[in-house]
Amino acid sequence: MADLFDNPMGLCGFEFVEFASPTPGTLEPLFEKMGFTLVAKHRSKNVLLYRQGDINFIVNREPKSLAGYFAAEHGPSACAMAFRVKDSHKAYQRALELGAQPVEIPTGPMELRLPAIKGIGGAPLYLIDRYEDGKSIYDIDFEFLPGVDRHPVGHGLKIVDHLTHNVYRGRMSFWSEFYEKFFNFREIRYFDIKGEYTGLTSKAMTAPDGLIRIPLNEEAGKGGNGQIEEFLMQFNGEGIQHIALLTDDLIATVDALQLAGVPLATAPNDIYYEMLAERLPGHGEPVGELQARGILLDGNTRDGKPRLLLQIFSQPLLGPVFFEFIQRKADEGFGEGNFRALFLSLERDQIRRGTLKVDTPSEAPSQA
Repeated sequence: MADLFDNPMGLCGFEFVEFASPTPGTLEPLFEKMGFTLVAKHRSKNVLLYRQGDINFIVNREPKSLAGYFAAEHGPSACAMAFRVKDSHKAYQRALELGAQPVEIPTGPMELRLPAIKGIGGAPLYLIDRYEDGKSIYDIDFEFLPGVDRHPVGHGLKIVDHLTHNVYRGRMSFWSEFYEKFFNFREIRYFDIKGEYTGLTSKAMTAPDGLIRIPLNEEAGKGGNGQIEEFLMQFNGEGIQHIALLTDDLIATVDALQLAGVPLATAPNDIYYEMLAERLPGHGEPVGELQARGILLDGNTRDGKPRLLLQIFSQPLLGPVFFEFIQRKADEGFGEGNFRALFLSLERDQIRRGTLKVDTPSEAPSQA
């Protein structure tokens, strides 16, 4: 993909997402259900490489590692991420010159000293320039399992589409400026979602390569009991709220996920699907098949050709962290048309669970 704007760091997509858990053995079965295959083991550390398509999930099981300490504080989570860059040394030096905070990693996921800077929630953000097959960081530090496909098809998931982060109220601007300053990201979308009782604001930041997307969410209200605040309390800080994975055939992917037992979000009500023809005239998608699986549809047909985005979310699978499965048909958005409907449904769930306290009509003050 051609650069959308100046790319001073030489960004070229996501390289890996690193995971850790305070409870051994909880991540591996989940990733296998999601269609990932264990393809390699670290030569000297208790670190595993799971892969599907071009998605690399690193499971760091080293007890006295930065990943281990992160998991002890936050629970099972994505504890780090890596960007591909053309020259990691130049990119790292540029980041430090601009004021990035270096991360010293005594026991990282690799033997190689991978350059990293401090990102959201203190999580390392690695800069990787060795990613060609045969010359990658995995070829150096890992031993691939014999007879295993190095890029298994799995459930058809191909790349990491975006990593959405939740941050404390008032911090969204700081972190959006962080990505602008160090990586020349641009704000592509801005959401201001209002529910019945709470709200959130979101900035969708996109890198110059068009491959790295980092949406940022913060609580809009001051009540302190909305969805973002609930995540921050459960997660014990800022961090990755969900990981979005791209497929070319979401219906087939969802069927495989359901067959494997991955719990997905429940479908919206019938009215949502009845209104698709009005909201997206001429979309051409099989509404019955989408509804049967709970797949959401968004996009536009302003230029006469449908530009569509299909998406579905898992239930929380790592503490409050969940996954999104997405298919893009010329739409580069984030499902803005679904955002409010989903927000309202999650707000209702909070009320049902008692984590969001609201006044009932009988308790509400009378109007003068």
